[in-house]
Amino acid sequence: MTHQRHPRQTRLGDRYLIVSSLLRALVGAAAAVALAVGLGFSTHAARAADKPLNIVFFLVDDYGYMDVHAYNPDSFYDTPNIDRLAARGMRFTNGYAANPVCSPTRYSILTGKYPTRVGATNYFGGKRSGTFNPAPLNEVMPLEEVTIAEALKAHGYATFFAGKWHLGPSEEYWPEHQGFDVNKGGWKNGGPWGGKHYFSPYDNPRLPDGPPGEHLPDRLSDETVKFIEAHKDGPFFAYLSFYSVHMPLMGPQPLIDKYKKKAERLGLDEKNAFSVEEEVAPGKDYGKMTHKLRVQQSHAVYASMVESMDAAVGKVVDKLDALGLSDNTAICFMSDNGGLATSEGWATSNQPLRGGKGWVYEGGIREPYMIVWPGVTKPGSTCDVPVISTDFYPTILDMVGLPLLPDQHRDGVSLTPLLRGGSQLAREALYWHYPHYSNQGGFPGGAIRIGDWKLIERYEDGRVHLYNLAKDIAEKKDQAAEFPDRVKEMRAKLHAWYRDVDAKFLEPKGNGPKPWRPE
Repeated sequence: MTHQRHPRQTRLGDRYLIVSSLLRALVGAAAAVALAVGLGFSTHAARAADKPLNIVFFLVDDYGYMDVHAYNPDSFYDTPNIDRLAARGMRFTNGYAANPVCSPTRYSILTGKYPTRVGATNYFGGKRSGTFNPAPLNEVMPLEEVTIAEALKAHGYATFFAGKWHLGPSEEYWPEHQGFDVNKGGWKNGGPWGGKHYFSPYDNPRLPDGPPGEHLPDRLSDETVKFIEAHKDGPFFAYLSFYSVHMPLMGPQPLIDKYKKKAERLGLDEKNAFSVEEEVAPGKDYGKMTHKLRVQQSHAVYASMVESMDAAVGKVVDKLDALGLSDNTAICFMSDNGGLATSEGWATSNQPLRGGKGWVYEGGIREPYMIVWPGVTKPGSTCDVPVISTDFYPTILDMVGLPLLPDQHRDGVSLTPLLRGGSQLAREALYWHYPHYSNQGGFPGGAIRIGDWKLIERYEDGRVHLYNLAKDIAEKKDQAAEFPDRVKEMRAKLHAWYRDVDAKFLEPKGNGPKPWRPE
């Protein structure tokens, strides 16, 4: 299937090429800057007209906010290369995924939209029922979307994808039909399920097997390095979307042994590694559910996966340094959802953040989120303004000096004011919508964050919870009863957003009881 370029994209591409030619033709930097400003381009873009900024994007799967030393100095896991990114750029301390599971967040990064707009509200393939049936699920990223890869490709960027895609069940929806020139490993699967999983043979139709025993994150970084070497004259967009650190939990044996010894040395006993995440809903139809929760980082296999992924990040960054590209390459880094803490291996602890993957608590949606913009962003800086995964799209366009596409990335905001040292964004609230029963025990629910306040709404019965994240990052003290006016105001905004994005909700089972519906 051939993917046709969006007409608006073509017009913008033509406009940019014409402007770029004019800029290069003008004599003198002052004239070039004046023309760029007159046409709505930044002076940064004018200075870089002959050498556009490259983009490298690292996306990690199921990687927790507290799994990085830059965010948690006491982390059990060694992450020197990710910490190097934090030292080179800006670390966002309130960076969020648009959803507590993978496919929706991936959609939000590539399109700049909340996944609720197209009904892509759970991981593709996830249709678990609970007391009620889940909301209808769309399991493709529509080809009509103009992805960030397509937007960059229209302006001369070579585009590359490696790793996990999980945004469509059939070939016509895979990366090569969504703006990527090269696809190494991206297809329908949400994990490395074939072959020997994280070790070759992979049984992946978009990634030929390597030598027996080859390690997947190492291979994906090698492919990324090859692409960068081949396109070192730029501009390029390289998107390394790790399968790591998603289950199955498996890693190189030498690293597993290393972390077993580390756990012993630190006196970390697995018998003390767990507590419970308990949910009690009112009424005889709901009952009581208790979920085992990891509260201690000590899983040696998971630690080996984290370090292997970190080393793969380091290999790519080292190549940028060796080729002299670091000063002209922006780097983005985040995870698609929180760390796996309540099921499927109980891999990591997100404490003090509550819950984990599959939960709308902070442990499920707050992520490591970093941007390196050489020559602009202050090295080692931090920002506490709430940001979300939809923001990458307009931010990248803004950084490279291309026109924004507000009809496409309608739910994203460019973060360049923050990256330049500002302290505010023109946005009031962030939103979440998860009308599903997660594999990890999370309940169907939505959320809104305004300033320091976060309101959570449960879709089974409509109960709400209110937390002040500045004072209670662990979401232990529900203040809904203390601040009824705030609850009313935030809930009204959340419900207005539901209408705006055409949100779908739980459905009854046959002739059984009906679930709650927003007003």
